[in-house]
Amino acid sequence: MKQIAIFLAAVFAASAWSQVYVNPYVRKDGTYVQGHVRSSPNSTDLDNYSTQGNINPYTGQAGTQRPSYQQPSYSSPPQPTYGQQCGYTASGRYVCR
Repeated sequence: MKQIAIFLAAVFAASAWSQVYVNPYVRKDGTYVQGHVRSSPNSTDLDNYSTQGNINPYTGQAGTQRPSYQQPSYSSPPQPTYGQQCGYTASGRYVCR
């Protein structure tokens, strides 16, 4: 019985970490948006409640959005030419001078 309780606590904790509460707000056009829970932001839309194949655990509604299947794009840092010095700035940007 103790093992079941530990398992359920772990499942609950994992699901709590994968979601965030969005405070209510007013859009620029004056539309009021109620506070709600959504999945945590990350680099994919496959785990969003609104994506097809997923069900929102709070409303029971099935997702209707088609998944994008796009991978995040990464660009390589600029290559230095003769006489340039390249490196990272204090803010983390990679620049060549």
